[in-house]
Amino acid sequence: MQKGLGLCGSHRTGKTTLAQKFSEGYGLPFVVTTTSDVFAANGLKPSSPMDFNTRLWIQDKIITAAEEVWSGCDDPFITDRTPLDMLAYTLGDIQGIVTVEFAPLQAYIERCIESTNRFFGALCVVQPGIALIPAPGKAALNLAYIEHLNTLVLGLCVDERITAPYHLLPRATIDLDERCSFLAHNSLPHLGIKIR
Repeated sequence: MQKGLGLCGSHRTGKTTLAQKFSEGYGLPFVVTTTSDVFAANGLKPSSPMDFNTRLWIQDKIITAAEEVWSGCDDPFITDRTPLDMLAYTLGDIQGIVTVEFAPLQAYIERCIESTNRFFGALCVVQPGIALIPAPGKAALNLAYIEHLNTLVLGLCVDERITAPYHLLPRATIDLDERCSFLAHNSLPHLGIKIR
């Protein structure tokens, strides 16, 4: 199994579009994860409110499904979600009034960190910046929540337990070709791939 390039960050930042375009231009297979399918298979909707125990339960199923997909990769790959995204969404549900049993949360945090280190040789945080356009089936256009998640992902990337180097795609870089060039020059060398 080879390590991948993980695009991380909030929803609605263009990660999937960037991963697809980068895959086409640089020959790195785009590995799709199925978060929405996992929610649907378990009778839940990502946008619906849920108590924290339910959140932690479904997030465990989501990372299990993703790890199964990533484990099948014999060559370097690119994907539009990482365990750090999954952890950020979980932590994003914790507010001052939310009661959390810490031991299961700690186990999930450790799993996400271990999984990131096992499957990823480079990370790139795709920050908010592109125009937000409503679309059926897409996550809500809640700018405050998007910024909240972006901040959580940034903090997780600099955690000393994460071994993969990360890069921060500048907010002002919204042209898709420029985004791909940034990824190629900053991330491919960490995967042992020469830039063409």
